[in-house]
Amino acid sequence: MNLEKKTVLITGGASGIGLEAARQFLENGASVIITGRNQDKLNAAKALYPKLITIQSDAGNEKDAISLFNQVKEMGGIDILYNNAGVGAATLNLGVSSSKHLEGAAYEMNVNYLGVIRLNNLFLDMLKSRKEGAIINTTSILSYLPSMLETTYSASKTALAFYTRSLREHLQILNSSVKVFELLPPLVATEMTAERDEKKLSPDKLVKGLIAGLKKDQYTIRVGDTKLIYLLNRFFPKLAFGLVNPKRNNRILQK
Repeated sequence: MNLEKKTVLITGGASGIGLEAARQFLENGASVIITGRNQDKLNAAKALYPKLITIQSDAGNEKDAISLFNQVKEMGGIDILYNNAGVGAATLNLGVSSSKHLEGAAYEMNVNYLGVIRLNNLFLDMLKSRKEGAIINTTSILSYLPSMLETTYSASKTALAFYTRSLREHLQILNSSVKVFELLPPLVATEMTAERDEKKLSPDKLVKGLIAGLKKDQYTIRVGDTKLIYLLNRFFPKLAFGLVNPKRNNRILQK
C-alpha cells in the first residue's frame, strides 16, 4: 500500500502509539487527522506537529462518532481509518464478586470493540469510494492468550480480532478494494503500562513495524514478542501462557 498523499484518521492519536503513528505517517507523506478526548493533549500534539488536524472525540461515544464522520466528510474524506483508541480497566480478581467487574468490562468493550465497529460502519462507504482505502484495527498479543491482569481487556481484543478477520473476508467476497489490516502489539511503553515492570516495546519500533507491514500489504502485522507468542501458543500453549502470566503477577491478583 502506498501511503504518500493518503489521508489518515487516527483515533486516540494525541499520545502514545497514536501520536507516534501520526508522526511516522506524516514522514511518509500522508495527511493526518487525530482524535482524542483530552483537548490539552490534542493541543500539545498540534504544537509538536503543526501539520496535524485535531478533532476532540470520544471513541466510545455514538454522538461523537457521528459528529466526527460529518466533520471529516466536510474536509474531503479519508483513505485510511486507523482504529487505535483503546482503554483498560483496573486489574480485578475475577474470583471475587464485584460490580466493578461488569463496569470495567462494559467500558472496555464499548471503546475497544463496539466503538471500532461503529466507526467502521460510518466510514466504510467513504473508504470504498477511494482508489486504495484501508482500515487498521489494533488488537493485541492478548487476543492469542489472556492476561490474568487484563482479563476483560483481553476478551475485548479477542472479539476485535475475530471481527477484523471476518470483516476482511466479507469485503473480499464483495470484491471491495478496502484493505483490512490487523496490528498485534506486545506490551508497549505507554501511559497505560507505565506501572508495569515488564519488558516493553517502544512505540517507535511498533509503528515502524506497522508502516512496513502496510507497505507490503501484510494484513496481519505481528511485532516484537507477538511473533514469538504466536508460534509458542501453536506448539507449546502452556509455556506461552506462562510467559504472558508470570507467577509474580499472582501477588497482584491476591490483593
